[in-house]
Amino acid sequence: MTKKTTRLEDLAKKAGVSVSTASRALNDSPSVNMRTKQAIWKLAREMDYPFRRHMPAGPIGAKATVSVVVPRPQGRDTRLSDPFLLELLAGIGDAARDRECDVHISHVAPASYDDLVVAMTTHRAEGVIFVGQSTLHGAFNRLAETEGRFVVWGAELPEQRYCSIGSDNVRGGQRASEHLLRLGRKRIAFIGQSEAPEVVQRFRGYQQALENNGRELIDELVVDTHFDIESAEASVDALIKNGVEFDGIIAASDVIALGAIRALQHAGKRVPEDVAVVGYDNISFSRYANPALTTVDQDMQAAGRMMLSKLLDFRGPQARRSERLATDLIVRESCGG
Repeated sequence: MTKKTTRLEDLAKKAGVSVSTASRALNDSPSVNMRTKQAIWKLAREMDYPFRRHMPAGPIGAKATVSVVVPRPQGRDTRLSDPFLLELLAGIGDAARDRECDVHISHVAPASYDDLVVAMTTHRAEGVIFVGQSTLHGAFNRLAETEGRFVVWGAELPEQRYCSIGSDNVRGGQRASEHLLRLGRKRIAFIGQSEAPEVVQRFRGYQQALENNGRELIDELVVDTHFDIESAEASVDALIKNGVEFDGIIAASDVIALGAIRALQHAGKRVPEDVAVVGYDNISFSRYANPALTTVDQDMQAAGRMMLSKLLDFRGPQARRSERLATDLIVRESCGG
């Protein structure tokens, strides 16, 4: 039996508004208050009403729209000029173009559960990609109780009830650290933002590499720093001024690694002869650094395809299943081998 198509009149009746009000709400008219719009958009999704045809026509007639939202992170720059964010957006954008989808980058920067609800209900996109969990793991779990139209770029965390896509951070941190240990480096510093979930996992890989090679963790070689060049430069400068000896650095991101190299060079230390440096992310800038940066590669193209697929292709338990992407160590000049 053919499924009955929901009409605009049906939607208006269910929402308890006039047909004209329902139509204006679907077109995001400023004459309709936000609470009413949210309620009508929610009903339209639940009733499988094809309300995208009421949206203003785009230049190419996109088959779907995905919204990208960046929560307020701890320690990481939320500006679109952040190199890693640019790489991730490019991966999402390329995947969306292949699928003839539009990507909407939201101005919303959630910092609470209520903010996440607003991010989910004030648009008409088929799904939302949240870039990073920040401190919102519990809030995302709560959101997943009522919403299945979102995916998070980031680490997979204990008791997680939502879908996240990210790289194998533990393995990436371990491979980077073991590489420097094989090169004979004796005192390897780890520099990163201690509260970021991904960095915590990369640090765990660093710890495992030390343990597997019979090395003890040295507290003074673990340095907390933000995800920007200036903070990383200041952190490494402090190590040097405090007389801490080290001959290797595992940086939790390429941006941190570039700041570390600046500090080393300003102090007259040679990279990699005196101190070998490994980053994480393989941003485009890393290959053009002086020296070119050894780094752990995250496949942003694969990440974009996976996140789009989770939003557009899967429903039910499969859509909620998190995925870990493989990492690859890219060896360049900054580690000396």
